[in-house]
Amino acid sequence: MLKKSLEIPDCFYKDKPTLVCPKDPTPTKKLYLSNLDDQKFLRFTIKYLYLYKRSISAGTLKESLSRVLVDYYPLAGRLRNSEEDVEKLELDCNGEGAVFAEAFMDFTAEEFMKVSKWPNRSWRKLLYRVETQSFLGVPPLVVQVTELRCGGTIICTAFNHCLCDGIGTSQFLHAWAHQTSNPTNPTDNHLLPPPFHSRHPLAPRVPPQNSYPHPEYTRPATPHDLTRAILSQSLVPTSLTFTSPDLLLLKRACAPSLKCTSFEALASHVWRAWAKSLGLAPSLHVKLLFSVNARARLAPVLPDGYYGNAFVLACAQATVRELVARNVGEAVRLVKEAKERVDDEWVRSSVDLLEVERRRGPDMSASLVISTWSKLGLEEVDFGVGGPMHMGPLASEIYCLFLPVVGDLNAFTVLMSVPEGVVERFEYYMRDLGCEDGYNDGGVVNGCSI
Repeated sequence: MLKKSLEIPDCFYKDKPTLVCPKDPTPTKKLYLSNLDDQKFLRFTIKYLYLYKRSISAGTLKESLSRVLVDYYPLAGRLRNSEEDVEKLELDCNGEGAVFAEAFMDFTAEEFMKVSKWPNRSWRKLLYRVETQSFLGVPPLVVQVTELRCGGTIICTAFNHCLCDGIGTSQFLHAWAHQTSNPTNPTDNHLLPPPFHSRHPLAPRVPPQNSYPHPEYTRPATPHDLTRAILSQSLVPTSLTFTSPDLLLLKRACAPSLKCTSFEALASHVWRAWAKSLGLAPSLHVKLLFSVNARARLAPVLPDGYYGNAFVLACAQATVRELVARNVGEAVRLVKEAKERVDDEWVRSSVDLLEVERRRGPDMSASLVISTWSKLGLEEVDFGVGGPMHMGPLASEIYCLFLPVVGDLNAFTVLMSVPEGVVERFEYYMRDLGCEDGYNDGGVVNGCSI
């Protein structure tokens, strides 16, 4: 009954989707992608859903999209395999255009808010599906604008992750929104740097120099494929919001010996709750993988507006026993150390490793992956009708998202999908902010068998 109550109606398309091309001529060229761009695990699309209470004209959005694509012309191009190296991707900047679909749904904004605690499969109808033979056949940007019965609007977007990271998607969305809300003076925006499209600042060294062991890419000699075991089960989404007082409790558990950020405290807490709830062997090595923005960690720093993937994965690791036997402060220390390792040489070494081993991907065998969408300004995108009522992903995945909370800049919503049989236990540990749980040889944490 719960899943049925979360279903949304079908969308009705007014016409076939169109291709929106840049309004003015743009460079026609081949764009090099860095090794951080064309990693195998980034070959998917980042899908955002925005709900607005008021109407936003699809025609106006289409017109402003054509203008903003002049600056962001790679999003109007097409990915392809490099002629020089079939293992590597490149972008054909041909101005072919972004997919733009218009639809209507017999639903209201208020009704959607009632079912917006977490995504479900029916939400996928809010984004037009491009039928294609392969990943390369999907245009880098797909947009669907859905008009609601109440006059509200849902805007869904899909960005090819090989072209940009979360910072880049936010930069584009704000630029598009600004073009929409300021059609007579679209250049009057001093907050957004112009996009810098060259990826050569992140080119590999000659010859490549792999300076570190990079545990984020190193699989154990005898891996326990926990991820595959999780995916073989029935998964359900779970979502919990942590306010400023909640985060303060977590930080106090680390004090006075260790100062930490809200992200470090919450990431450590989620990692421990995940490990406790899954019934893992005490000796199993588990990892926490999370993205670190490298823009300001390089020497020299990347140019303002760098429009490509400029993050690397940091990796904290411990046995299950080590992770849950002590308080959250020890886990925070591991997270902080992993983040502090990311400097210029670490990033260059990561790029060089991927130059030598193109097929190398992150070790997902027994890893929790956290992707942070908060602190990017994604929840503040205003197309001229005010901020969104809701902003979030189109689907819940096995990896964990830290989402912004509309109206509260200091709060986080944690969203992820976990096996149905452990969801109550996971939520119990997530709500326990005391952070003083212990682990004994009987495999028991706070009286719950793990």
